[in-house]
Amino acid sequence: MTTLADPVPGGRPGDVDRARALSGELSGQGVHGVVLSYVDTAGIGRVKTIPTAKLASAAAWGVGMSPVFDTFLANDSIVTTDVLGSPDGDLRLYPDLDHLVVLAGQPGWAWAPVDRITQEGEPHPGCSRTVLRRLVTEAAERHGLSFEAGIEIEWAVGQGPSATGDFVPALHGPAYGATRQVELSDYGADLLAALAAQDVDVEQLHPEYAAGQFEISVGALDPVAAADRSMLVRQTIRAVAGRHGLVVSFAPAVFAQGVGNGGHIHLSAWRDGVNLHSGGEGRHGMTAEAESFAAGVLAHLPALTAVTAPSPASYLRLKPSQWAGVFTAWGRETREAAVRIVTGTTGLRERAANLEVKPVDLAANPYLALTCVIAAGLDGLTSSTPLPEEITGDPARLGEAEAATRDVRRLPASLREAVEEFRKDERLRAALGPVLADAVIAVRQGEIAAVEGYDDEQVAAAYRWKY
Repeated sequence: MTTLADPVPGGRPGDVDRARALSGELSGQGVHGVVLSYVDTAGIGRVKTIPTAKLASAAAWGVGMSPVFDTFLANDSIVTTDVLGSPDGDLRLYPDLDHLVVLAGQPGWAWAPVDRITQEGEPHPGCSRTVLRRLVTEAAERHGLSFEAGIEIEWAVGQGPSATGDFVPALHGPAYGATRQVELSDYGADLLAALAAQDVDVEQLHPEYAAGQFEISVGALDPVAAADRSMLVRQTIRAVAGRHGLVVSFAPAVFAQGVGNGGHIHLSAWRDGVNLHSGGEGRHGMTAEAESFAAGVLAHLPALTAVTAPSPASYLRLKPSQWAGVFTAWGRETREAAVRIVTGTTGLRERAANLEVKPVDLAANPYLALTCVIAAGLDGLTSSTPLPEEITGDPARLGEAEAATRDVRRLPASLREAVEEFRKDERLRAALGPVLADAVIAVRQGEIAAVEGYDDEQVAAAYRWKY
């Protein structure tokens, strides 16, 4: 379970003693350093590292890091808002000891996600992990709801490293082909072993569609832990690849053309141990609340894309008829729908039923993405928003009149369009708070300006190795 209490100067009750004991255990296992991990507004994983002996100090007083990273772009340029982006100030990074993991793919290292607080001991309003944790807590207190979430991870494996920045696929078999699994058999086995050693519950690992592409699905957790796990799994994928002389890219579009890397979100809402997405009287067994939750996600999808598809490269991936989900439509097991209802197979539905949000990639900060998806769903649930008619097949086939009648609209086709939708969406901005919402807008505008005048190939190249 995720630690729900905010960090405090001096440490939460028991944290310092626990960290001191962990430090000794880690040293006994040959661990020399701890990676303190968080994700910035651009979706880049940022870290500080400490010697294992300093873990108790970090639990008590945190580790310093500038708040300027909240307005870093993927290329490390800096933009500003009215309160962020200056060289002034400092924050403290506090490790969540409940999620500290010895890294099997990086011998000598452990890893822990962090929450960020100010030097005055207040939660930093730009800390996306804190914002998500507070939204989940509020949903439990106000609505009696809990959530289970999982984030799919797609990545491209390349030969490397390449001094030119080009991507050369490390495997060449057909999509989902047995030959791909054989070609990288040792890498795949070592990756599964490393994740098992880290207590990551892997559902499946398989070769995917695009050049050099694989996908891994992991077990569902509470939303904060699911976002933590997403970053841990990516860290492990990259580390194990490096030990095999390979390079990986989680970028939304490794190439300008073709299928990109997704990061689909699976989410289910629960009350008193009962899954709201199964056993109800609504369509496909959904309860009325689950239908309205899905309707809320659909209604906010245009603005959501500024958070779930936050890079100019995201829009090279978000194209019709490529299973990316680029229309405001839902359907049961319909992989072209932006919201896919997953009922699960007979015998497992009470446990497995969930909704999948498809226009998401791994340039997204997973804490921000889950915050906004849950906020959108809660907005639909509390207002009893009706779920529109289900679609089957590819929404791109609908004529203009039929699409309008069924309220099937194309999602933003560029980051610029997505930002404008986000500006208008008061509910999503309120969920993030003014500091973080303004940072989202400023960073997205900065990314747009950074690739002004680029063609699609140049955009893909600009972000190929950023994620």
